[in-house]
Amino acid sequence: MPVSPAYRPDPRFVDLGPEFGDPVQAADFPQTLLRVRNDRAAATVGLETLSDDEWLSHFGRFQPLPGQPGPVAMRYHGHQFRAYNPDIGDGRGFLAAQLREGVSGQAASDRVASDSAPPPRLLDLGTKGSGQTPWSRHADGRLTLKGGVREVLAAAMLESLGVPTCRILSLVETGEALTRSDEPSPTRSAVMVRLSHSHIRFGTFQRAAYHGRKDQIEVLLEHARSLYHPSVATGDAPGFLAAVVEASARLTAKWISAGFVHGVLNTDNLNVTGESFDYGPWRFLPHYDPAFTAAYFDSQGLYAFARQPEAVFWNLTQLAGCLKLIAEDQVAALTEALNGFGPAYIRHLRAAFLNRLGVQSLGEAADQRLLDATLALLRDKGEALRWEPLFFDWFGGFSSSARALGGVRGKTYQGEAFDSFRFALLEHEPDRPERLEHPMFARPEPEEMLIDEVEALWSAIAQGDDWSPLHAKLARLEAAGKAWVL
Repeated sequence: MPVSPAYRPDPRFVDLGPEFGDPVQAADFPQTLLRVRNDRAAATVGLETLSDDEWLSHFGRFQPLPGQPGPVAMRYHGHQFRAYNPDIGDGRGFLAAQLREGVSGQAASDRVASDSAPPPRLLDLGTKGSGQTPWSRHADGRLTLKGGVREVLAAAMLESLGVPTCRILSLVETGEALTRSDEPSPTRSAVMVRLSHSHIRFGTFQRAAYHGRKDQIEVLLEHARSLYHPSVATGDAPGFLAAVVEASARLTAKWISAGFVHGVLNTDNLNVTGESFDYGPWRFLPHYDPAFTAAYFDSQGLYAFARQPEAVFWNLTQLAGCLKLIAEDQVAALTEALNGFGPAYIRHLRAAFLNRLGVQSLGEAADQRLLDATLALLRDKGEALRWEPLFFDWFGGFSSSARALGGVRGKTYQGEAFDSFRFALLEHEPDRPERLEHPMFARPEPEEMLIDEVEALWSAIAQGDDWSPLHAKLARLEAAGKAWVL
């Protein structure tokens, strides 16, 4: 197989032992049609040189990659809408491989070792829709093609906005007709592969705690600490919790600044690295609305846009409860680590909004004024402004005033809320204003990901098998991501 020199298999999940996962086999699909191939993501782990046939062999029929032991369905539990469920796990997916990430496109053999440099990140290839496992609970273990397309779009949009996210490496149509109760059936099927930073979920710890297995919690702690938070000392449960709290606070702040609503923030959908994944009923805000929900079944608004910090903190308390079983004499330290979420979230939220506006920090007080004024303007203008256009119009700070005021929303920028925003923005210097030279900022509208566009992209596929609008959208999102960080 012509993998590049950057391909570095490192299946560390086998270190956990058989009590944390079950060997499985992928379903034998009637066909394998390659629909999305993310070579940019593949290049980070040395897989971009695969031919399409080889790609389908590994990501449609799931022949193990070199140096990989074979698929494993991970065991975990979880609180689902705050009701504990001990009967879940990888029910339609598995961990297919683990690899080390390359650095700046360098092959591993070209990298200079350094005692101070962190090792390349360990990345997972995980599937969705790959067939039944011991944890399928009588479900079919499949993924609808529409569900796969939606995950591709969510991950691409979040990546373009700098949100820590899995990347969708592959989407393959599999030729089965699936029946679903919540969408028109029969519908087309697919299998998807994610490239992500960790498979250790909060629910992985919860399963061990549920069974009273302190030994398994200790194994999980050392595994996750050494691989994902190596600065934490061996056996330091409060230190590990603090690292997860910090990563989770940063992720949550990035979601809010992106106007993103995950939809299903259960404990099995959060991992120890603070990277989001598993995009089911996600949405991006059409306009400022704290009560906006993504899932039709979230009737109480538990995971509404503005309640996402609360949801993540609640989930962190469940993780803390698991760690308490092996750190009973460190309850005060665990509590202190847990209570660090609020301050960390606010700190990261200020930084995230400054980043979205392309301006430099001026200190906590001034940065908070800008954050408050930005939210007040979004609330005041509502549907007339929408969420994403504000950051597009005013990226680069007050140096974008002519572009914003002369653009399609120019007449929207008036009134008391806008005056407060303008004065707060004027205090902050632009951060790398040369980014405004990117052609994207000459357009009247930003790249958004609202539900009408998502449905239109799917309609082209469903009605005419036309994939060109989807691929054009992905190309624009990749260009937008470069524009924001140029």
